[in-house]
Amino acid sequence: MKKRSLLIAVGVIVFGIIASIAFVSQTKKKEIAGKRAFPQHTVYQAGTIKPDNLSQEEMDAAVANFYETWKNEYLKQPAHKNDEYYIFYNDKGYAEPKNAVTVSEAHGYGMMITAIMAGSQDKQYFDGLYCFYKAHGSDNDPTLMAWQQVKDKSGKIINTPGDADSATDGDMDIAYSLLLAHRQWGSEGEIDYLASAKDILDAIMSNEINRSQSLVKLGDWAEDEDDVYGQSTRSSDLLLNHFKTFEAATGNDEWIVVRDKAYKVIQSIYKEKSSNTGLIPDFIVQSKGEYHPAEAGFLEGESDGNYSWNSSRTPWRYTLDYLLTGDERALPQLKKMNDWIKAETDGNPENIQSGYTLSGKAVEEGNSTSFVAPFMVSAMVDSSNQQWINRLWNRTIQEQDDDDYFANTIKLQTMIVASGNWWAP
Repeated sequence: MKKRSLLIAVGVIVFGIIASIAFVSQTKKKEIAGKRAFPQHTVYQAGTIKPDNLSQEEMDAAVANFYETWKNEYLKQPAHKNDEYYIFYNDKGYAEPKNAVTVSEAHGYGMMITAIMAGSQDKQYFDGLYCFYKAHGSDNDPTLMAWQQVKDKSGKIINTPGDADSATDGDMDIAYSLLLAHRQWGSEGEIDYLASAKDILDAIMSNEINRSQSLVKLGDWAEDEDDVYGQSTRSSDLLLNHFKTFEAATGNDEWIVVRDKAYKVIQSIYKEKSSNTGLIPDFIVQSKGEYHPAEAGFLEGESDGNYSWNSSRTPWRYTLDYLLTGDERALPQLKKMNDWIKAETDGNPENIQSGYTLSGKAVEEGNSTSFVAPFMVSAMVDSSNQQWINRLWNRTIQEQDDDDYFANTIKLQTMIVASGNWWAP
């Protein structure tokens, strides 16, 4: 008996050692900083600027500190799902239904942010976000993500019942994040990031692009043949630099045509509808081959044809392509936008309102960071904006009581860009 007990004890010890080694190995495997971990200090297009009222080290520290705040506030795990993470977007309780917890837009942002930061814990977070995305596919194509998730009565997170189709911007950000992850951590581990990126890009091209017109659609629910929604687009979905990255990753030159069409749409609205402000509406519709701001109530509300909560992101989104590649096609519009907003606010970011008509009339009072922070990125295109960008940085990093997930997530991404730390995979 003693001999048997001794053997059992030795076996338990050996098993414990092996298990400990495996646990440590797994932990180390998850805690791997990326090859291009933050801070990256990307060299942007010559002649562009960053805030100069603080040092690079101070800007990096501000980003890193706010990233920790952002994770603590919005990066969550589902109950009993230790391998999944999601971005909680209903922190203020504004979303409908009230039991909503996240959307694919938030998820795409979270995946891009964790892949850009790529610290020792971020691979674990990224992989968990990936697993959540894979568990919540669109009914039309499960490679795409259903646009919204809610908690059911048992506390389980499910796709919104009866509304499990996709939103294009979330899917494109997820694809972009997977290409970032491939560059950061390689694709030889448990998740083949590159293959997954190519899979979702194929699904986006098949389901979320009107291929006869190379036009970005609103989601996989919009039929090409639909004269209204099949030929309309959301201005903030025209992710110019994403399209170049997608073409480089896949070799599919249709992405170049999509990019060129996006520039054409943007330039058409600017030249015909907002030449004095450079502003872009939330939604753009096509009629007889021409592009127009959507009518009020087109999809989301009375401001669908204004510069509002969707298009507030465009100064950031559109500027990225110029910063990273030097493509000047949006540059005249970006400069006009900067000149107009500086004049409109007397050079004070506190005077930026939360929505305007394309002619520049304020339609919603407020000073949400959602509207302030993107102008900080567009200000980077011209050295004459140096004092303006410094003021925008100072206002952006202030804590605002009414800022929610949306404002704070835009804030973090624009801080990464303005500090010189965004890059294309």
